[in-house]
Amino acid sequence: MLKGIRKSSYDCDFCEKSFSLKHCLTSHKRIHTGEKPYQCDICGKSFSQNSNLITHKYIHTGKKPYQCDICGKSFSQNGSVITHKRIHTGEKPYHCDICGQSFSHNSSLITHKYIHGGEKPYQCDVCDQSFSHNCSLITHKRIHTGEKPYQCDICGQAFSQNGNLITHKRVHTGEKPCRCHVCDKAFSRKDLLIKHKCIEAKETLYHCDICGESFPDSGTLTIHEQVHSGEKPYDCDICGKSFSQNNELTKHKCIHTKEKPYHCDICGKSFFLNHSLASHKQSHTREKLYQCNVCDSAFSFSSSLIRHKRVHTGEKPYRCDICGKSFSQSIVLTRHKRIHTGEKPYHCDVCDKSFSLNLSLTFHKRSHTREKPYQCDICDKAFYKSTDLIRHKRIHTGEKPYVCVVCGKSFSDSGNLNKHKRIHTGEKPYHCDVCGKGFLQTGYHITSGDHVQ
Repeated sequence: MLKGIRKSSYDCDFCEKSFSLKHCLTSHKRIHTGEKPYQCDICGKSFSQNSNLITHKYIHTGKKPYQCDICGKSFSQNGSVITHKRIHTGEKPYHCDICGQSFSHNSSLITHKYIHGGEKPYQCDVCDQSFSHNCSLITHKRIHTGEKPYQCDICGQAFSQNGNLITHKRVHTGEKPCRCHVCDKAFSRKDLLIKHKCIEAKETLYHCDICGESFPDSGTLTIHEQVHSGEKPYDCDICGKSFSQNNELTKHKCIHTKEKPYHCDICGKSFFLNHSLASHKQSHTREKLYQCNVCDSAFSFSSSLIRHKRVHTGEKPYRCDICGKSFSQSIVLTRHKRIHTGEKPYHCDVCDKSFSLNLSLTFHKRSHTREKPYQCDICDKAFYKSTDLIRHKRIHTGEKPYVCVVCGKSFSDSGNLNKHKRIHTGEKPYHCDVCGKGFLQTGYHITSGDHVQ
């Protein structure tokens, strides 16, 4: 070759790709060799190209030299401005050649195409779960490592995903950027807006093919279907108990560890599960999307509305397979079954007494501490339970809210009403094991002197 004449193309000897400039070939070859000669002098991270190092350094300096001329938002990369502008223009230049769907990002198109091919090339080396996108794998791995790199600069709470941090900050700012274009109602999260739209349109997307019940999202349907299948794939490695959902197992383990890792940053209350915290936070934000079409009661979650509707319909879908008794809620069935099994999973750490209900343990502990947190504001008498205080107050008010539908007689306590009803029904549920005679109340036969030795 004559001196001074430049080669027309430079070929990669790994993949045979061609380049018009030699330095482009040099940069390209680093894909094959893994060479990263450009190192950040602040954090030590290395890059294959100098331009990537320059862009990376903006993270440390906070410099954002590229600005959107429509809304003024600034970015550290020019490519980010170009992508951002598509929000304003609505441009979606990347098209799927299989279904025709369009996207504003090339990466979104690549991820979308995995739906058609079923390809999930990124695999977790801990649990072997596969993902269609590398960023999903990175996020997933934080479940195993416990890493939470995104921290709120207001309250210090940390998150595994940046999106969760952004959503969390709206608790402090009160921002509700997701607005319904039909009724103009605003929400702090996109998923709340989607659920709201389904309710407004009376659209239920996911149906149980066994009982026909409908749900606004596939996750809720999957959880519901386990009621029918009886499947309990999650086992406690401490006591061996099985659960149909992983979050139920997580919650159960807290009984052993006594851990409540999720804290409300508004009132400080702690919870076993993250979704319990999310439910609790609705009490502060007052977002109640689900409304009963019978009595107009409103609820924060669709599951709460489904449970509430059973008050009107009388539906009791949860049946005890031992005695046949039915219940409107699965948690009530779980508690009921402990009558048959004798299970008492809640243990007092003072006297080792066990209870079938966590609430019973809470009340019992007050016998040790002598704590009576519920005080009457009329006579100052204090009680262990809030229900005892409510009943006590009726002495002062004279209120008798429990009315017999047969004779109209009123009672201050539901238990007394139930006893009274037996006069009309003739029911005698308590039987003497000596003579077989039936009675309205326990202990009556003995106090009358019968069978006393």
